[in-house]
Amino acid sequence: MAAIVATVAYLGLEARAVEVQVQLIAGLPAFNLVGLADKAVGESRERVRGAIAAMGLALPPKRIAVNLSPADLPKEGSHFDLPIALGLLAAMGVVDAETLSEYVIVGELTLDGRIAPSPGVLLAALHAAEIGKGLICPAAQGAEAAWSGSIDVVAAPDLLSLINHLKGHGLLPAPGAGAVEATGTGPDLRQVRGQETAKRALEIAAAGNHNLLMVGPPGSGKSLMASCLPGILPPLDAGEALEVSMVQSVAGMLEGGRLTRTRPFRAPHHSASMAALTGGGLKVKPGEVSMAHLGVLFLDELPEFQRAVLDSLRQPLESGTVSVARANAHVTYPARVQLVAAMNPCRCGYLGDAGLACARAPKCAADYQAKVSGPLLDRIDLHVEVQAVSAVDLMLPPPREGSTEVAARVAEVRAVQATRYREHGIRTNAEIDGELLERFATPDDAGRALLAQAAEAMRLSARGYTRILRVARTIADMAGSAEIGRIHLAEALSYRRQPPRS
Repeated sequence: MAAIVATVAYLGLEARAVEVQVQLIAGLPAFNLVGLADKAVGESRERVRGAIAAMGLALPPKRIAVNLSPADLPKEGSHFDLPIALGLLAAMGVVDAETLSEYVIVGELTLDGRIAPSPGVLLAALHAAEIGKGLICPAAQGAEAAWSGSIDVVAAPDLLSLINHLKGHGLLPAPGAGAVEATGTGPDLRQVRGQETAKRALEIAAAGNHNLLMVGPPGSGKSLMASCLPGILPPLDAGEALEVSMVQSVAGMLEGGRLTRTRPFRAPHHSASMAALTGGGLKVKPGEVSMAHLGVLFLDELPEFQRAVLDSLRQPLESGTVSVARANAHVTYPARVQLVAAMNPCRCGYLGDAGLACARAPKCAADYQAKVSGPLLDRIDLHVEVQAVSAVDLMLPPPREGSTEVAARVAEVRAVQATRYREHGIRTNAEIDGELLERFATPDDAGRALLAQAAEAMRLSARGYTRILRVARTIADMAGSAEIGRIHLAEALSYRRQPPRS
C-alpha cells in the first residue's frame, strides 16, 4: 500500500514542490525516512507516531518507508510533519488518498495531535494557488494563507478534526484573510528642535529613497530623526505589503495573518553578526537587511559594528538582493532597503568642542571614522553634519511643521516618480541607472559644468557621480522642476562626503 501527498520546501522566498511518498512494506516493523532531510525533519517520525497514537490508532506492524522527493533537494523545518502523517494515514486507508491529492499540506504536529504553526505558510499558499490546488495548514495560520487568493484553505486545529473534515464529518469553517493593520505611529518631527539642515536631508532621503548618514555629537537627535523616518514615508501598497509579508512569513514573524501597511524599521544592535545582518546561520534564515525590505535599516553607532559585517552590506545595497551561499543550498532574499546610519565624529563624540574633546583630537577622529570602509561610505547618498543641541534650542517652541506635513510632500514626490518609472519596473530615483539615468537625470548646461568641476575637485567615483545625479533628480522633483538645474546639483553636492586630504 502506498500514498503520495504534496508539500513544499523553502529556498529563500521560493516554495519548491515536494512529494511525500509513503509505502507500507511487509517485513519487520520500522519507520524509515529518506530524502536529504535535516534533523528537524528526521525527528518528525516520533511526532507523527505520537500524534497518531493520540487518536487511538496504532501503526501497522510493517516497514514504513517515507521518501521526500526530489531526493537531492535539502528539506528543513517541522512543516513536513503533517504531510507525512496524512500520507501514512492514506496508506493505512484511514483517509482517501485521492482527496489529499487536491491539496498542498504543511504543518507541525505535537505529540497530542494538535497542529502547530510553522514558518512559510504564506509562501506555501501562493505556491498552491499557482498550481491550482488547495492548502491544508494549521488553524493559527489560516488567516495568513487566505491572503493568497480564492484557493480552498483548510485550517485545522488538530489531526482528528482534519480527518473528520476530509471524511465529510464536522466540516471546518473557511478562514478569512487577516486584518490589515493601520499605519503605525512613531515619533513626530515636531519633537526635533533646530537641525533644519538634517531635517531637510531626511526629507530628501524619504522622497527619493536615498541612503543617509548623520554624523554628530551624542544627544544631537540623530536616533530621534531616524526613528521619525517611517512616519514620513508613504505606506506600503498592496503588492509591497505582500512582499514584506512573505519575508516575515518565512522568518516565522507573521502573527495572526495580519498584514501591515507600515514600512519595516529595523535597528539591529552593533554587536550583530554577519549572519544576523545579511542572513544565513545553521538553518538559513533572512537577516536584518531582508527583514527591512522596502523599509528602513537603521545602523546606530556605525563604526562600532564589525568592519566585515558592514562590508557585507555593500552588495545588497547595490543589487537589492542578498545571496547566502552554503555547501548544500544557494538562497536569495530580497533586500531593497533604505540605509540610515548614525555615528559620532570620534570615539569621545565631542570633536571640535574645546571643553569636551579628548586630548587625542583630531587623530582619534581619523582612527574612529576609518573603521567604516570607503566603498561603503561611497554607497551612501547623503552625508549630513548634525550639530549639538543647546538648552536654548530645547526651550524654543516646537516647529510649525511635523511629520504629517512632511509626509504629504514626500507622498507627492513619490507619486511623480511612480508615474515616471511605471513602465520601467522601478519605484524611486534611488534605483535609476544606465539609460534611465541618461534619460531622466541629465542636468542642464550650467549644472553639467558645475558637476564637471565638482567631479574633479571631489575626486568622485563613477558610483558617486551616479548617486549625485539621483539625489539632484529628487531635489528637482521636490522643487517641481522637470529639469535638473545648477541649484539642484549644488545642493546634492553639498551632501556628498568630502574626500580625505592627502
